Amino acid sequence: MEALKSKKADLENKRSLFFQIGLIVTLIAVFMAFEYKSYDELTSPGIYRQMDNTIEEAVPITVHEQKPLPIPPVPAASITVVDNLVETPDAPTIDVTANQETETPMMVDIPFEEHVVIDDAPFVVVEQMPEFPGGLNELYRYIGKNIKYPQVAKEVGIQGTVYVKFIIERDGSISNVELLRSIGGGCDEEAMRVIQAMPSWSAGLQLGKPVRVSYNLPVKFTLH
Repeated sequence: MEALKSKKADLENKRSLFFQIGLIVTLIAVFMAFEYKSYDELTSPGIYRQMDNTIEEAVPITVHEQKPLPIPPVPAASITVVDNLVETPDAPTIDVTANQETETPMMVDIPFEEHVVIDDAPFVVVEQMPEFPGGLNELYRYIGKNIKYPQVAKEVGIQGTVYVKFIIERDGSISNVELLRSIGGGCDEEAMRVIQAMPSWSAGLQLGKPVRVSYNLPVKFTLH
């Protein structure tokens, strides 16, 4: 018995090919379905503004009237009528008949008294420093001659330098003796005693005038 169809017209041999093509087409359709995006139509409402054509009323500007300041009252002049023969004290003499040839009286010069302000603050350095009678050598000789080493300081063995501050007044006298540095043992009191008993110095001068001068003096105590 002869076959009705030829082998070329038999599609059974191409079933696998058609299946692959259909599978590919299906995958493409599914992929496109997932990738497809749809957007909603955006509609913006119309914004309308109604123009206000109302005419604004002009507000009148209030002008305050400035009242003129009151004129201060003029004090009434006190006029005293006196007789021409009455002499008024401290009244200036006015010569109404004076001319260029009239001699004018001389003005009396009032002496001017200069008030000198004296500053009691002592100076530290002046143009001419105060000086002990005979100079520094005589000062050291005076201290060495009159200082008596305290017995307590000798027994304890105290040695050192006592610093004393004092003021030389305008007349050369000594005042305001103060202790600046102490070593104890009675040496401080002895140094101050000798300085207070010093004779008057020659006063310090500033601008040619005697002034108060502050002076520091070291007194050395040494055991031999």
